Amino acid sequence: MLQRKIIHNLINWKKTKKNECLLVKGARQIGKTFIINKFGKENYKNHIYINFLENPDCKTIFEGSLEADEIYKKISLHFFKVEFVPGDTLIFLDEIQECPNARTALKFLALDNKYDVVASGSLLGINYKEVSSVPVGYETQIEMHSLDFEEFLWALGLGEQAIGFVREYFDRLEKIPESMHTQMMKYLREYAVIGGMPAVINRYLETNNFNDVQKEQEKILNSYLDDISKYASMTEKPKARNCFLSIPRQLAKEYKKFQFSLVEKGATARKYANSLEWLRDANLIRFCFNVSTPSFPLTAYEREDQYKIYLNDIGMLVAMYGFEIKKEIIGNTLKGPAKGGIYENLIADIFIKKDRRLNYFKTDNSSQEIEFLLNGAGTVIPIEVKSGSGSTVSLNNLLSNTDIKTGYKLTSGNAGQEGKKITLPLYMAMFL
Repeated sequence: MLQRKIIHNLINWKKTKKNECLLVKGARQIGKTFIINKFGKENYKNHIYINFLENPDCKTIFEGSLEADEIYKKISLHFFKVEFVPGDTLIFLDEIQECPNARTALKFLALDNKYDVVASGSLLGINYKEVSSVPVGYETQIEMHSLDFEEFLWALGLGEQAIGFVREYFDRLEKIPESMHTQMMKYLREYAVIGGMPAVINRYLETNNFNDVQKEQEKILNSYLDDISKYASMTEKPKARNCFLSIPRQLAKEYKKFQFSLVEKGATARKYANSLEWLRDANLIRFCFNVSTPSFPLTAYEREDQYKIYLNDIGMLVAMYGFEIKKEIIGNTLKGPAKGGIYENLIADIFIKKDRRLNYFKTDNSSQEIEFLLNGAGTVIPIEVKSGSGSTVSLNNLLSNTDIKTGYKLTSGNAGQEGKKITLPLYMAMFL
């Protein structure tokens, strides 16, 4: 059984909520259903599970009156021997995007507050217009991701104590013992090719076979393409599909800025921008905007016409490049611009799963480029990513010519510090 951090968020919501339902958002097949059902079984006397995708007849529960008591009556007609225990019952509304009325009803269920209600959905962002009234103020939203690198290490059998031992070297900025460093880099490369999708990780743990990993990933990728075909409008279907399939090519360039000409010759943002927004709202991609100046707060300086696109799960990106690349990554023999793009998306994956907003900095004359900028406490944290151990001219210049106190170089090498620049092994990004 895979251990997930989000269970603590669910327990905390149960303890602290006041007249509010919980809405868990996230892409398909990241484990939302499993973890919420687990939470329900372990924390409530009674647990009612309604899946609108598997049981479309359940949509009738939310037709007509949306008063809480009427909804409870209709639930009792759909589910044999259902028991409602005030204060000790969880109602779980899964795939709620399939039933917009159920989303509206969350307000009335929250106000009634007899029973706890958790909803989840994979494509909430693309059908918000169908919801007659979004329950603002009556739902707490959290975003769930596929397993992050630390959860992946737990799945491989590394305990919190072992990871904590690695963190001690990060806290002290000391070089980690070489044997431990080599092993952690091995784990990171495995994470790069496997990613965090639960079905993929479970398949790997069962078989230790990377062919099986690729097949499982291709199933998920095909399901994403099926979702585009099913849910996108007729005009957006081919455009969203082509944008999604172009991402490996986008990240294989020297400069990773998204270019519509790689989607279609002569294409423009005017034609395709909505398609990227569709993919974002489906929780498949994340934008990383360039900023005009590396200053706090970064959102004030974002250039909306310049951005990189990363997949929300690194394993899905690597699978899109094909099975053969897995051997090169695991063996640390991959070369060329594609390697840089993969490692950028790997670090983006780690930051996305820490709910960090992504930015980068590149001057118009290309004299400076910093792969990631994060907002700190009233300051900016610049981060350069090196898949090998290359120099950091841009980071050095930025730290020399601004009042930014600290910058990070993430590399395949060991930890160290030189003035304002801290060098860390790539896997220590999980501690930033």
